[in-house]
Amino acid sequence: MQGEGIRVDDTKPAVGESARPVSTHRRGAVVAALMLAMALAALDATIVSTAVPQIVGDLGGFSVFSWLFSGYLLAVTVTLPVYGKLSDTFGRKPVLVVGAAVFLLGSLLCASAWNMGALIAFRIVQGLGGGALQGTVQTLAADLYPLEERPRIQAKLSTVWAVAAVAGPGIGGVLAAYADWRWIFLVNLPIGAVALWLIARHLREPARESAATRARVDWAGALAVFACGGVLLTALVQGGVAWAWLSGPSLGLFGAGLALVGVVVLIERRAAEPIIPGWVWRRRTIAAVNLALGALGLLMVAPTVFLPTYAQSVLGLTPVAAGFVLSVWTLSWPVSAALSQHVYRRIGFRNTAMLGIGSAALILFAFPFLPYPGAAWQPTLLMLLLGGALGLFQLPLIVGVQSTVGWAERGTTTASVLFCRQTGQTVGAALFGAVANGVLAARLGGASDLDSVTRALDAGTAPEATRAAIADAVHAVYLGAAGAAALAFVVLLALAPRRFPVLKEQ
Repeated sequence: MQGEGIRVDDTKPAVGESARPVSTHRRGAVVAALMLAMALAALDATIVSTAVPQIVGDLGGFSVFSWLFSGYLLAVTVTLPVYGKLSDTFGRKPVLVVGAAVFLLGSLLCASAWNMGALIAFRIVQGLGGGALQGTVQTLAADLYPLEERPRIQAKLSTVWAVAAVAGPGIGGVLAAYADWRWIFLVNLPIGAVALWLIARHLREPARESAATRARVDWAGALAVFACGGVLLTALVQGGVAWAWLSGPSLGLFGAGLALVGVVVLIERRAAEPIIPGWVWRRRTIAAVNLALGALGLLMVAPTVFLPTYAQSVLGLTPVAAGFVLSVWTLSWPVSAALSQHVYRRIGFRNTAMLGIGSAALILFAFPFLPYPGAAWQPTLLMLLLGGALGLFQLPLIVGVQSTVGWAERGTTTASVLFCRQTGQTVGAALFGAVANGVLAARLGGASDLDSVTRALDAGTAPEATRAAIADAVHAVYLGAAGAAALAFVVLLALAPRRFPVLKEQ
């Protein structure tokens, strides 16, 4: 029966059944709203980058401008599990509407910022809403479509994310150059308003037992998770950048973060409806997908952070050409994701994901063997192949894990896997940054860092040995990324069930 839908063993019902109590009037309008919301979240992660010189020139604060990105990332990451639980408690619609409203409020405040400190604070407000956009959009996509149709909507969302992520820097540069950097945030308002109107008008959910449910919301757990995540992620983001890893601030933050982990565990064990319930890690399928997507976030740092520097500094490409080398994986990723359903219907979710991540490990491992300095088509081809491999890896896991839980647990489950992927990216940025700096220091015979070396290359004052050192540093990062891909393969092989316990659709 391999040609008829999901394999019989892959659709064996688990305890309980998956009902989809979300009804919609004009489902296409709701999908359009979800795509607009996803575009907002994706654009805001990248659109600010090319406008930094104009922002700093207007507001000052060059020494802390990196918090424009770090603050937004921290707020999105630590709120994902909170919004996931709230969407299971109150429904998707109110969480998405409130999150979008907070995001738009943050955008308006960012456009009115009077100094860098205010802009950073308002970016954090944006992130508080962005966490709801990312998690709830993915959850609603699973609510609205049965299992056999979910790859289509997930592929659409992946395409929106890819296009917005690639277009973001260009749009930001155009607005900053020909209008004003404040329009980078104001452009969110009409897009978000349309998304809000479509959701409010066309999405219908059944009434919830609000009085009984509100009493079970774990607000203490939500606050503890937010504080714990914020402290630990701040330590990872700023460690080795704002201060040394073994300095007082770094050790103090890590110590406080570990203490808060204990507080979170204590609160969540006693809560009737915890924000991060224990079943997220006790169920093999969810735990394996969480760890595997955490490894995905880790390995994605290699191309997204280090490949542009490699392309410009080692290959001698212009910034536009370097951006193209990176962007090709956004072409193959959604195509591969859309086609993955034909694979997992035959061999199952786990085996399809293992095929994808195994291929990704080989592709990443091949990068250090590229000739030096090499031609631009070589890393471009590898990125095209890597996007195809990761599309085959990520989408089956998300679709599969969402299909193992009912409506009342889907928000929490989706938020947990997205939280792990975001955390993996944060850890990867800190870890691989330390690896790159260590290789540079060893090759150049002294303390150095990738930023200072890149500035020397831009100024045309760096010798050939420096270019070779950057190539070695990026090669080391790609080897680490290959190791992360191999770790994800082992996790799926050892922990994930051979066939996911998919619930029967009603």
